[in-house]
Amino acid sequence: MTACGLDFGTSNTTLGVSGSGELARLEGDETTIPSAIFFAPAAAPKVGRAAMSAYLDGEAGRLMRSLKSVLGGSLIDEATQVGRERVKFREVIARYLAIVKRRAEAETGRELDAVVHGRPVHFVDGDPAGDARAEDTLREIALSIGYRDVSFQFEPVAAALDYERAVAREELALIADIGGGTSDFSVVRIGPGRRGREDRKDDILANDGVRVGGVDFDRRLSLGSVMPLLGFRSAMKRKELEVPSVYFHELATWSSINKLYDGRSLRQIREVRREASRPDLLDRLIRVIDDERGHGLAAEVEHAKIRLSDGDETELPLDFAEAGLKAPIRRQAFEAHTRALGEKIAAHIRRCLTSAGVGPDKIDAVFLTGGSTRIPHVRAAILGEAPEARVVEGDIFGAVGAGLTIEAGRRYG
Repeated sequence: MTACGLDFGTSNTTLGVSGSGELARLEGDETTIPSAIFFAPAAAPKVGRAAMSAYLDGEAGRLMRSLKSVLGGSLIDEATQVGRERVKFREVIARYLAIVKRRAEAETGRELDAVVHGRPVHFVDGDPAGDARAEDTLREIALSIGYRDVSFQFEPVAAALDYERAVAREELALIADIGGGTSDFSVVRIGPGRRGREDRKDDILANDGVRVGGVDFDRRLSLGSVMPLLGFRSAMKRKELEVPSVYFHELATWSSINKLYDGRSLRQIREVRREASRPDLLDRLIRVIDDERGHGLAAEVEHAKIRLSDGDETELPLDFAEAGLKAPIRRQAFEAHTRALGEKIAAHIRRCLTSAGVGPDKIDAVFLTGGSTRIPHVRAAILGEAPEARVVEGDIFGAVGAGLTIEAGRRYG
């Protein structure tokens, strides 16, 4: 039996085959592939960077991203229009993961029979039934695309296994994995003497998590600094009313952008425009939706967020809404829009430490992985909960997949 570790993330996916010790190349020479799929008429689906490029280059078709975010909710069994057919979201995920599986098999020359799937501590906040449904759905999808044995491991525990390979002495580590859709934490005892143990349950002192991730920071940044230029929170002629906010929330959320392209939304917005105090702002919104540029706008917001991780200010181009239009954004504004998210992350770290029965001073190292750990105020929120600990930078996109591959080797040989 050949087993693999699969990190199917909200933003990116990795897969490693047990025995090789390395992640498979899933797109060219890249081991990380964006979790995106593009359906074009009368053509095979494109995934990853190719999917994003096809959409941004203006090819006719349908882009879907942040697929993992529908797990645990009712949307997973709803159908969406893909070309001339209606396809359930679970089938969309299956098609994407089947392509990933085939590419890994082609890369390694081995058929993959078993998989250790990564999963967040909580797919859905405060909903154990939703958590169970999400895991069951992933198991069913994995079996449907050819895996014969499917098991799961918490993503922060997998990251701890990757980190453990590099430690020379026993440590108590806080693992912080801030991904695209969730933030997950584990307090784990690691060390050279523990690596070979078959049962690591006693080494995992606590796990916790919250459904806050990179896409949430994108959404708050978009609503705070971009959507007002398209009419968000602008007034209607009846001064006590604002333009309905639902269109802007959907446009700022990767998984719901396509809802705006059904024609009905545009008709409603044009009706709202007639009663708006600033119809020129609604004209910009109409252009974005009419030209189906929502995903392009979301990508620009994501890039602006990344630039603000390294700089104090940036500009986001909005030429597709109006010639010459730009949204200037300062890091200070970004932090103001998303401060509550950082505070929520810190609160769940405190809860994890309490559950583990250890104080902040007992943590030897904080291991950081996931793209959103690069956001300065998120990083500060994490490190502030264990200020005396050593900071260890993990592979931002590969640590979880590498750890799941280690776990696959342990479970399946």
